[in-house]
Amino acid sequence: MKAAVLRGISQPLQIEDVDLDAPLAGEVRVAVEAAGVCHSDHHYMVGDMTCPLPVVLGHEGAGTVIEVGPGVASVSVGDRVAMMWRPRCGLCDYCLSGRPVLCRGGRLQATTGGLLTGTSRLHRGDEQLHHFLGVSCFAEEAVLSETSLVRVPADVPPHIAAIAGCAVITGVGAVVNVVDRAVGSSILVLGAGGVGLSAVMGARLVGAAQVLVADVDDARLALARRLGATHIINTTRDNLGEAVADVAGEGVDWAVEAIGNPGVLRQAVSALRPGGTLIAVGLARTDATFEVPLNELVQRQKRIVGSLYGSANPAIDLPKLFALYQSGRLPLDELVGERFALADINAAYDGLLAGAVGRSVVEPGT
Repeated sequence: MKAAVLRGISQPLQIEDVDLDAPLAGEVRVAVEAAGVCHSDHHYMVGDMTCPLPVVLGHEGAGTVIEVGPGVASVSVGDRVAMMWRPRCGLCDYCLSGRPVLCRGGRLQATTGGLLTGTSRLHRGDEQLHHFLGVSCFAEEAVLSETSLVRVPADVPPHIAAIAGCAVITGVGAVVNVVDRAVGSSILVLGAGGVGLSAVMGARLVGAAQVLVADVDDARLALARRLGATHIINTTRDNLGEAVADVAGEGVDWAVEAIGNPGVLRQAVSALRPGGTLIAVGLARTDATFEVPLNELVQRQKRIVGSLYGSANPAIDLPKLFALYQSGRLPLDELVGERFALADINAAYDGLLAGAVGRSVVEPGT
């Protein structure tokens, strides 16, 4: 099969013929139909974060089950599925306490470049290749743990199912699962990429009265407006603090930072009203930090919390997102950007870095 392989830091992805072994017990083989172009992969491509190399990238995907290993009970051949880059082993303390996005199996897959066994099904002849976060969907096919899959309704297109499995659940979930007393509140979203735009949709779902969105690109801000933003701020022209004060007085109740930029995180803290909360969603270099004035944190009782994967329970929350899409309350078609063949994956990432509007999607079967 064809797959996009990262062989070295800051090198282009290589489209190669790759061998994929049959699924073992508890594993499933999927024909990949769509894969989202996410900035998280790029962090690994340039060395901001590290994983075992060489690796087949891609962690936001959807497709159809074509083979199941022994003991698989949750899906069958022919089922349409979305892929999750965090499995749910169901046995670790995080899964048992209702926080499966922190599943210890996810860390095992990330550090070993294997599946839940710690071993890989990917190779090229005698050369071992690695899985990426237990998914590796920048390929025509993928083998995953069945605990990394959620079934998709027949009328949800593959490109919608793919982006729902990472960008949408991350952004919508950061609002729906973390924000409390949301009705009538003010929410500032910093960054109008796929995750930030999903947070905008989440803010509309929970009944926020004011949804402010800050970005540097007018086209992305225009899309944010269509998806539910009540106020937009282009930070290349407008001072963020002044713009927030014009709308929300002494600050917003909630801020969602979807970029992973230390300077923007610091601005987000300043944009909070006393008692407000910053939800940090964007990833950065593993050694990235940002400073917060201690007295601002204490005297104004501001809070900073992290949200991984939308602080969601994906096996439960993804079907809810699909239902919201089916009912017309989650306009995910608006979120989908340009669509690329697998052979053009480097062009897709060039577009992402140049400020592509919406979430681009790779379709390996085209």
